[in-house]
Amino acid sequence: MSDLPGTDSSADEIRRAVEAPPTRVVVIGGGMAGLVAARDCARPGFAVTLLEASDAFGGSVASLDVGGITVDAGAESFATRGGHVAALIDELGLTEDVVRPNPAGAWVRYGSRTVPLPKAGLLGIPSSPLATDVVAAIGWGGALRAYLDRLMPVLTIGKEKRLGVLVRKRMGQKVLDRLVAPVATGVYSAQPDDLDVDVVAPGLNTALTRHGSLSGAVGELRANAKAGSAVGGIAGGMWRLPAALADAIAEHGGVLRTGAQVVAVEPWTPQEPAEEAEATQAIGATDAVAATVDAVTASAPDPTADLPARWTVRLASGEELPADVVILAAPASASLGLMATASPDLAPLAALDWPPASSVELVTLILTDERLAAAPRGTGVLVSDAESSDVRAKAMTHSTAKWAWLAEAAGPGRHVVRLSYGRAGKTSETADLDDDALRAIAVADAATLLDIPLTESEVDAFARTRWTNALPYAALGEGERIARVRDAAAEVEGLEVTGSWLTGTGLASVIPDARSSAERARGLRWKALTENL
Repeated sequence: MSDLPGTDSSADEIRRAVEAPPTRVVVIGGGMAGLVAARDCARPGFAVTLLEASDAFGGSVASLDVGGITVDAGAESFATRGGHVAALIDELGLTEDVVRPNPAGAWVRYGSRTVPLPKAGLLGIPSSPLATDVVAAIGWGGALRAYLDRLMPVLTIGKEKRLGVLVRKRMGQKVLDRLVAPVATGVYSAQPDDLDVDVVAPGLNTALTRHGSLSGAVGELRANAKAGSAVGGIAGGMWRLPAALADAIAEHGGVLRTGAQVVAVEPWTPQEPAEEAEATQAIGATDAVAATVDAVTASAPDPTADLPARWTVRLASGEELPADVVILAAPASASLGLMATASPDLAPLAALDWPPASSVELVTLILTDERLAAAPRGTGVLVSDAESSDVRAKAMTHSTAKWAWLAEAAGPGRHVVRLSYGRAGKTSETADLDDDALRAIAVADAATLLDIPLTESEVDAFARTRWTNALPYAALGEGERIARVRDAAAEVEGLEVTGSWLTGTGLASVIPDARSSAERARGLRWKALTENL
């Protein structure tokens, strides 16, 4: 036995730390951010409950059964930058199923003209303005105007924050309208003039100053990027990723609940004995018998149910859940509302000048037409928002031309084509249309974009899916609002906030932020167990 002072008390503290009940973590929002955070908290043994208001997990990474094929209803790929998505996929045992898209690439349409999207570009900004594919897209006049970028004075460089203004000033209106706008709006759901250059293209302004031209800056950023495809997918569909996450959470003892709408997250207060007595007396004879039966037949009582907590999570059903840590992974409006219930210091955040969330409607068509086997428009078409446009869709993806696994699943002669409707800042053109009307528009748009006459007789199946996108993360001023949210939330111990409205859309942005929130939540456990040692 040791004679060192304090040894016995230290041993008692360590024993209590080891034997302490698991930390209760309630994750609100079962999209990708919530699933990732919940899984990372469940792995080390935390008592995790994941609450999702809708009837399915995964958010916009979801499956759709149409025409006897299971396809992605939302996100169909992931950005490979940073390696964050690949690392998670590997942990879940899906690495062997990672696939790359057809390198043929997409086309772009302006007015009634469709051409291949120039290869050597960044967000549609060409690195070589006089390249053959650039000239084909914007004509010699547009290409020569873009080349003037290399002759502009250095002193005017690196000052512009708005992507649209920068491109227009340096390379001209044709590059902006015909190349940059279709790509930028497709990725960020916002007009180029509203996008922050430093957010959508980090390092571009610095490289521009260094090279003296926008095209030179694009060339540098492309040269510094890792070789290989910028995007990847999962054979069978990206929806397999949230499904694997949900399975992993359950395997580690986590509880997953759909249809669970949370109305408040409030600081926990112990129930007074008098209140407990009143609650007991309020139970009628029948309820008392039922409660007794439940108590006898319950497989295992929750050992943490009566322990002090940091939070009380209130559901619309009236149910209350105790939580030591709450991770908010819901959309912006829901998260901001719940933050206000958690602390009065967070209430003003909801009143900030948040831009409206955009919405998009995806139409999936299963077509039977041998002419599509030639992939006449590569992997798809991005459509410029021009007054002369003869289609309503903002983009079309020839999914079976893009993904070999999907072509195999569809079978010979069958093709999956997906069209996207809804532009940032504009009223939805499809929200009030019934299925027959939208189907007719989609078939006509697909025929125009593919340059193949199609009729509804070639349509084997049709489906529509509406998504409300996250706030335009890359819009000017959004960074300051997000910083205020993060700074304020950091002052409230035991409350974490994550999600695409804070990180920007795309799994490469969402996943690392969600994992960081889970890491901070786990850190609170260590802090609580060691602060008295």
